[in-house]
Amino acid sequence: MSESDLGTLDAQRLAALFGSRDASPLEATRAALERIERFNDTVNAYVHVDHAGAEAAAMASARRWGQGKPLSAIDGVPVSLKDLTEVAGMPCRSGSLTVSDTPCERDAPPARFLREAGAVILGKTNTSEFGWKAVTDNRVFGATLNPWDTRLTPGGSSGGAAVAAALNMGVLHQGGDSGGSIRIPAAFTGVFGFKPSFGWTPQWPPATEPTLSHLGPLTRTVRDAVSMLNVIGRYDYRDPYALRGQPEDWGQDLDRGLHGLRIAYSPALGYAQVDWQVAHRVAEAARKLESLGAEVVEIHPGFSSPLDTFKKLWFTASLEKWSQLDDTLRAKLDPGLVANAREAEHWSALELFRALQERACLTEGLEHFNQRYHLLMTPTVPISPFEANHQVPPGSGMTDWEEWAPFSYPFNLSQQPAASVPCGFTDDGLPVGFQLAGGRHDDARVLRVCHAFMEAYPARFPSIPDPSQQA
Repeated sequence: MSESDLGTLDAQRLAALFGSRDASPLEATRAALERIERFNDTVNAYVHVDHAGAEAAAMASARRWGQGKPLSAIDGVPVSLKDLTEVAGMPCRSGSLTVSDTPCERDAPPARFLREAGAVILGKTNTSEFGWKAVTDNRVFGATLNPWDTRLTPGGSSGGAAVAAALNMGVLHQGGDSGGSIRIPAAFTGVFGFKPSFGWTPQWPPATEPTLSHLGPLTRTVRDAVSMLNVIGRYDYRDPYALRGQPEDWGQDLDRGLHGLRIAYSPALGYAQVDWQVAHRVAEAARKLESLGAEVVEIHPGFSSPLDTFKKLWFTASLEKWSQLDDTLRAKLDPGLVANAREAEHWSALELFRALQERACLTEGLEHFNQRYHLLMTPTVPISPFEANHQVPPGSGMTDWEEWAPFSYPFNLSQQPAASVPCGFTDDGLPVGFQLAGGRHDDARVLRVCHAFMEAYPARFPSIPDPSQQA
C-alpha cells in the first residue's frame, strides 16, 4: 500500500495492516509526516514536529508487530498532543511568550499512556495562549486556519488538533476542553470531538482552573476516539482530581443501536440565538436520530444562561496567570487574556463563592434532567466559522468568545460528558456540528449515539487546501 493511501486510514485499519504485515508503523508514520509537510504551511496546525523521534518510535513498533507482540491496539499509530500538554523532549510553549522553549523533562499522563501503548508521537498542535479563548492564535506561533476555508478560524483552543484530524495529519489527536475547546473546533472543522466526564482522563500538571478542564480526543471517527480513550482514559495518581471507574472498553456499547434511548432536543437551550442554517442542519440531525430508533423530544432543560457563573471562574483563572508575572512578562500576554484578568480583579470572594453555588445548582438540575432523558442534544456552536485572528465575529458587537459559544461551557460547569458530531454543511460549504451531552459517567452511552449517527451519515473531510483558490 502506498504512503499516500496509508495517510488516509483510521487506527483500526492501520492495526489490521500492521498485524497482517501488509504495512508497517514506519510506513504509516512517514505517511503522516508527509501529510504534515504537505499541509502544515497552509493551516499551521502543528507547532512542533519530531521527525527523528517519530521514526525511531515507529521502527521500535515495527519490531514489536513483527514479533507478534504489540503493546496495544494503537501500537504504531501516529498521534499528536496539544501544546498545553507536557511531552518529554518537546517544548511546551502553551502559545505564550512568557513560557520558555526549553524541552520538557517529563510526560504528562496522556503522553505517558500513549508512549507506553506504543503510539508514535508526531509532535505538538497549536492552541490559544494557555487555552484561554475558543479560537486558535497566539503571539508565538500565529493563527491556525480552517482547512475548509483558510480565511477562517477553526475555533479553539484545540484548533491545531482539530485541523490535524480533519486533514489526517496523524490519526489520534489529544485536545483539552475547559469551556468548549474540543467541541467548538470539532464543529468548525467537521470532525468528531469528545469531552469525557471530569476526572476520567487525568492531567498533570493541573490546569489553572482544574475543575473545568477535561482532556479528550479529536478524530475522524468515534471508534478512533475510543481507541485513544482506551489508552488515556485511565487513573493516574498525579492528578488530584483523577477518578477511577472508567469502562474497561470505552466502546463497549458502540454497536447496540439507539432503540430504547430517549433524547431531549433543545434547539437553543431557551436563551441562545442560533444562525438559521445551523439550526436547520441540527434539526435535520435530530430527525435522523429518530429514524435510527431513538425517541427525540424537543424540550428545554430549564436553566437560564450560566454565562456570568462561568466567567467568574474563567476570568479568575486568567487573573491567577496574570498575577504570577512581572510587568515585563505581563506585557507579552494576549491583550484579551489581560482584559479578562483585570475585570476579575474587581470581584469579591463572596461573588466567587456564589458562582460556585450557582454551578452546583446547575449541575444538580442537569443530573435530574438526565433521569428523564438519556441525553441532551443541542447545536455545538450557534454560528459558522468566522475570520481568523478575531476572538469574536467581526461586526457582531460581541466582546468575548463565551458570547458566541453558549452551548459548550454549561457542560464544563456540570463536568458531564459531551461530544460534537458533524452533521452537514452550510450553503457556503462550512461544517456544522451538533452536541450530545449525558449524565456524569454516562460516557459510553454518549459515544454509542455518536457512533450510530456517524456510521449512518459518514462525515466528509476537506481536500488539500490551496490558498490560490481562496477568494
